[in-house]
Amino acid sequence: MNQKPNKQESNNLHNDSSVDRGPWTVDSSPFTAIVLAGGLGTRLREAVPDLPKCMARVAGRPFISHVIDALRMQGVERFVFSLGYKAEVIQAYLEEHYPTLDYAVAIEEEPLGTGGAIRLSLQHTGANTVLVANGDTLFRVDAGQLLDMHQASGAECTLALKPMKDFDRYGVVDTDKDGRIVSFREKQFYPKGLINGGIYILDRKKFLARSLPQRFSFEKDYLEAFHHEGGFYGLEQQGYFIDIGIPSDYAKAQDDLRKGELDLAQTGKDWTLFLDRDGVINNEIVGRYVLDWSEFIFSEGTLEAIRLLSQRFGRIIVVSNQRGVGRQLMSEDELLSIHHRMKEEITAAGGRIDSVYYCTEKDDKCFFRKPNPGMAFRAFRDFPGLDLSKSIMVGNKPSDMRFGRSAGMFTVFVKTTNPDQAFPHPDIDLVFPNLLEFAREAVG
Repeated sequence: MNQKPNKQESNNLHNDSSVDRGPWTVDSSPFTAIVLAGGLGTRLREAVPDLPKCMARVAGRPFISHVIDALRMQGVERFVFSLGYKAEVIQAYLEEHYPTLDYAVAIEEEPLGTGGAIRLSLQHTGANTVLVANGDTLFRVDAGQLLDMHQASGAECTLALKPMKDFDRYGVVDTDKDGRIVSFREKQFYPKGLINGGIYILDRKKFLARSLPQRFSFEKDYLEAFHHEGGFYGLEQQGYFIDIGIPSDYAKAQDDLRKGELDLAQTGKDWTLFLDRDGVINNEIVGRYVLDWSEFIFSEGTLEAIRLLSQRFGRIIVVSNQRGVGRQLMSEDELLSIHHRMKEEITAAGGRIDSVYYCTEKDDKCFFRKPNPGMAFRAFRDFPGLDLSKSIMVGNKPSDMRFGRSAGMFTVFVKTTNPDQAFPHPDIDLVFPNLLEFAREAVG
């Protein structure tokens, strides 16, 4: 398994980079997550009546949306949703709000327990190494670290462990110096300890080789029952953790996950600006593609705008869907030539572009094609220190706004080609007529 950019990708750092390749190479399959989302949510019934627990609205949207977006920003390309109670509600939400997500559903005809649900979900993927997550828990892990440990140890299952203090709601997981799990301790008050954070890297073949009943608990009947055999590992992770299973933590999540208002006066060199290309930097040709430099015309005020923005922001990154290459209407070399000339003109005018990412794939479900967040994921990997919570996506289409939101950015809509875009809108923070007006506001 290779979890780092290949040589070609590494050499493209800070240059034009096609990002049609998958983020991780895992068993030659897309990195897949099983999300357990079949729970009734009985403890939340007063706060969330008659809905699956993962559909409880948190900070303006169903909680499962926060889970999906967090996993995609760890390189998960494909999902299998394990559904049960009111499965149709979740399916309808996914169809409407995630139409470009690559996913399948596994529906329990009767309750199978967490273990049985995972086993059923594995029928919907050919991947041998899968990530398993709970739909009512958000744990921002580093999936690359978990995958590295899983491979290096030859583990059957690798657990993400969250350090906690002064708690009695969870049991404690103990590991040896190599990370091998040596015990699971029962729930009681602990002054400190590592808890099972509910995210796992699982070896499909080893798991399915176990003789387990049709209905069983993944935690009790699998992890706790077999960890003594030595193939189970845990890795401490410091990322944000919340389990909305009880009303108090559900209320806490509302505050924790609420997106603050975008205050341009607070931006600076520690911020990153993401720009769409056609319709933001250059005039969009409605109904077809910009195929060569003679057709590339900077939008009015763009060169001045990028000059001003270069003074304000630490990084400026272009992210662009370029299906014209995928449809063989132009070559990739021709696209690179356009970008080279574009950057030359911007530099000559006193501005800069730090990197250009583009996706030539035709399939809307490609992880790297906006609104999917793959290009943000690559930029996050390529630029150490890039903070997506201090980033702004500027675009002229709803798909640009959804791209920014799913990556955890603020969003700015420019009305160059869609002047009638509704606002206020849950995916849009600010609206401007064009890039120059945004730049003038940003620099003050």
